[in-house]
Amino acid sequence: MDNSSQRPDPPTDAAVRVAELRLILTEHNGAYYSGSPTIPDADYDQLVRELRRLEGENPQLADEGSPTETVGAPATFDPVAHAVPMTSLDNAMDRDELDAWNDRVSRVLEDAGVAERRYVCELKFDGLAISIRYENGRYVQAATRGDGRVGEDVTANVATITDVPEQLSGDFPEVLEVRGEVYMPVSTFDALNKRMLADGRPVFANPRNTAAGSLRQKNSEVTARRKLRFWSYGLGETVGPLEPETALEMFERLGSLGLPINPEISSFVAIADVHEFCRRWQEQRHNPDYEIDGVVVKLDSLDQRDLLGFTSRAPRWAIAFKFPPEEKTTLLRDISVSIGRTGRATPFAMLEPVFVGGSTVGVATLHNEDQVRLKDVRPGDTVIVRKAGDVIPEVVGPVLADRPSASQVWRFPQECPRCSTRLVRSEGDANTFCPNRTCASRVEQGLAHFAGRGAMDIEGLGERTVAALVDSGMVADVADLYALSHDDVLSLEGFAETSANNLLASIDASRDSPLRKVLIGLGIEHMGPTASEALARRFRTVHAIVEASVDELAAIDGIGPTIAASVANFFADEINKATVAKLGEFGVRLDRVDVAEVEQILAGKSVVVTGTVEGFSRDDAKSAIKDRGGKAPGSVSKNTFALVVGEGAGASKLTKAESLGVPMLDAAGFIHVLETGDLPVEPG
Repeated sequence: MDNSSQRPDPPTDAAVRVAELRLILTEHNGAYYSGSPTIPDADYDQLVRELRRLEGENPQLADEGSPTETVGAPATFDPVAHAVPMTSLDNAMDRDELDAWNDRVSRVLEDAGVAERRYVCELKFDGLAISIRYENGRYVQAATRGDGRVGEDVTANVATITDVPEQLSGDFPEVLEVRGEVYMPVSTFDALNKRMLADGRPVFANPRNTAAGSLRQKNSEVTARRKLRFWSYGLGETVGPLEPETALEMFERLGSLGLPINPEISSFVAIADVHEFCRRWQEQRHNPDYEIDGVVVKLDSLDQRDLLGFTSRAPRWAIAFKFPPEEKTTLLRDISVSIGRTGRATPFAMLEPVFVGGSTVGVATLHNEDQVRLKDVRPGDTVIVRKAGDVIPEVVGPVLADRPSASQVWRFPQECPRCSTRLVRSEGDANTFCPNRTCASRVEQGLAHFAGRGAMDIEGLGERTVAALVDSGMVADVADLYALSHDDVLSLEGFAETSANNLLASIDASRDSPLRKVLIGLGIEHMGPTASEALARRFRTVHAIVEASVDELAAIDGIGPTIAASVANFFADEINKATVAKLGEFGVRLDRVDVAEVEQILAGKSVVVTGTVEGFSRDDAKSAIKDRGGKAPGSVSKNTFALVVGEGAGASKLTKAESLGVPMLDAAGFIHVLETGDLPVEPG
């Protein structure tokens, strides 16, 4: 039967490219935050910028789950929810982009009547972002950034870093979360690699990855031997008297508490001086005993920062000026093709190992057939490799003067290198695919995605185990994992009684994963954490999602037409439906919802918080307002619905609220507003 008349319109070129970029960036984010990046900074930044451009030109493709709206990657140790999200930074790749950022900042401040501003410039460390929590001055917890909302608990390992005090000194607040960077000094890294060579063991790639791996050691004694260091540069949650008015005051206060502050922090009034600071450190980037890849430029005034606010992933009041990447040449030995979860065939360059940008690299992605043709790189070429601080470089192009006379143009293979199925490429699509859904490479990648930390979190399903399960024929889809017996697992190479029991226990525990993670694990195109939460919250069960129309799906905030069509197409597919049915038969919960809907009772209302409100940190109070659909600006205006007044409230806000007749509330009045959306009869 021909159902072509019922099929949705084919995606546009822009939609296809946006989907591809989101998938690529999500994969690279996971690799980067696990300490094993697979793409250089320059290449990653270029992909992000292309995705932002396409999303801006095609607003119908907007998605809150897009990598341009999120930050980081799922946790791998015990989860720690950040009281205040750990955001990322937008990048400026050259002077013009830095000036464009400054123009945007200036317009907002001038519109708000702010004529003067000061900038703070800090070195951008190439390490691992960490949040360290102190309660009553005592070190109690440390967590990685993770996905920005939930990170990894690395308390024991961070405790081994001598820069991190166990007890704060001076006049410390009741609660202090300090944000900063854990790094490995270059001299320490060099010494470590000398010991590795002397012992006949493989050397480490670069200080950044080594620091990340050191923090993920199961044995904190190993972390201690790595001699990591720490710089503090910001605040998370604070409770008690600390609130500085400027970044420079914040650094001074952190230093007085015994926390390490980088000495290369400067402030300027003129943007020309900011340019000069960036230029100087670009020239001196290798002088410090730690790796840097740019300069972070921020507004000094915290009130001015409040005026600018945040996007979903980054502050508008700060930007990272990235140094240009470094380049070297090496031999391109061969070009191979890998097959991903969706069947996408990706060419990659096998390089003569070369030390560039602080690490030795031997593999680089070439993205797709058109990129290889455009760059005209061929096996046997000497190629220019550009590096920006990551493990895998970008192949810029060939050195034509060194091209061998017998050189031949590389041709994209016509058959899948794994299953020999003929590869296909649709008109207008930049990518080539293996259409065989039973291709071992596709099945393996799908299983790895399903078992990943951001999805079903099945511990022990590594690359070798997944390949062995597929090769043995025991697992043909994700549902087959739940049919594995003890004897099945024991038959795999490398498994003994304990490891088999552990894997089966982890598979069994994943049956109770929340619906949002099941949706991510299924690998639905475009489906990110935000979209999966929205679907789970609205429909509560997989059955209800399957029964929903495309219009019903698209009407959900955070979904939109692109994701709606993708979800509908996925569940209309007979193979996918059969897999989901098998999951249910094997006891996987398809109706467990762990997200709660908060009524948007403050939609359209601006509530300003000043001082510390009893029962709330300043950021908790703002989050409570925003969770209910309201706005939490940093200044009072005629449009302010109410001013919440806590201990240590700012006199200027009180005066302005009085003059404008803005209602002022105490903690009890604030709770009333959060519960009802309305002012109390007699504001406290």
